[in-house]
Amino acid sequence: MPQDKDQSKLVTVAIHTYEKAQILQSLLQSQGIPATLHNVNTVQPIFSTGVRVRIAERDLPRALAYIEDLKWDLDEAYDDLQEKTELANESPDSAHVAAYKGYVLIPVDFSVYTDKIVKLGFHFAARRQLHVLLMHVYTGTLPQMNFPYGDFTALLPQIQAASNQEAKKAEQQMNELTKEIDAKMSEGTLPEVTYRTTIRDGIPADEILRYAKRNLPAIIIMGTRGKTEDSDYIVGSVAAEIIDRAQAPVLVVPERVAIDDLMQVKHVGVATSFDQRDLVLFNQMMQLMAPLEPEYRLFNVSRSEGKWGDVQLQAIQEYNKQQYPNAHIEWTKLDEGELYAALENFVTEHQVELIVVNTYKRRVLAKLFNPTMARRMLFHAGTPILVMHSNSSQ
Repeated sequence: MPQDKDQSKLVTVAIHTYEKAQILQSLLQSQGIPATLHNVNTVQPIFSTGVRVRIAERDLPRALAYIEDLKWDLDEAYDDLQEKTELANESPDSAHVAAYKGYVLIPVDFSVYTDKIVKLGFHFAARRQLHVLLMHVYTGTLPQMNFPYGDFTALLPQIQAASNQEAKKAEQQMNELTKEIDAKMSEGTLPEVTYRTTIRDGIPADEILRYAKRNLPAIIIMGTRGKTEDSDYIVGSVAAEIIDRAQAPVLVVPERVAIDDLMQVKHVGVATSFDQRDLVLFNQMMQLMAPLEPEYRLFNVSRSEGKWGDVQLQAIQEYNKQQYPNAHIEWTKLDEGELYAALENFVTEHQVELIVVNTYKRRVLAKLFNPTMARRMLFHAGTPILVMHSNSSQ
């Protein structure tokens, strides 16, 4: 008898650390929902994203309803309590820095472009007189294989050994990075900045977001891989997750971009719908970029006709002249036709080195980042992106 297509197609219902994934798998199976664990590819320099809990597509509605009733997210509350206890047990100096909002959060993965991201972050922090926190998140990985549900007891020693090895490796790499940073600050090739480090075990995006939510940074600065010749993987899943969910501004820099200091950026493109809330976010962005004075060129996200009348544009220009008399702010209407092609032409024609995106409403970000083709275009062009959030200053 032919197999039901829905039954044979597996979908991912959650991504967790191995321990949490195993618990969720057991809970689902107790409800008669078969589940398997699949380890996510952990190819460097992209962060590992944990273990996938996968189920048959036809079981998805029932599984989601069960997970919601289960209050599965309560485990995050436990994590918050646990980490607050850890902070309380730290030395007074490091606890103060961790709780202080005037800091730059820099996730690092020790890849070849970590040095560039560190330089970006340290230069930014030095100009703003901020602290820096370097964060590395590792995941105690499973062997690269698929696991049927069942008894994993025999694998636990192997998993624990692998996790311990990852922890030692992360600590060694962080020590090497701090030695390099200290040497460069002594040489004068890196600005003198107070910084701390933290190493955590878990899913990178979740750990970064959890920490940033509890200790809101001035900005998150991170790198991501762009399109390579041997891969169509465009935007690191961690970077995409941070962009979508962080409350603080996020600066994402593709690895191929040569810029290691925002002072080098001379032309900035700012996506806007000319909504009143855009004015607030634009002001936050100007404060964040100060004292730098690049050329700002606003461009329209919405393609609907009638929204960009001469009267409205003139009013916006007059407003900018009054609010930012010393700033160079221009306006460009994107070409008609496909948004992605128009935006790429805009970046090339005006030599845009940084794109600023506002996320006061998800449809604005979705215009640029969904579907995947938008991400593909932006990062293929090698353009750093600064994402401003409506609650960034809260």
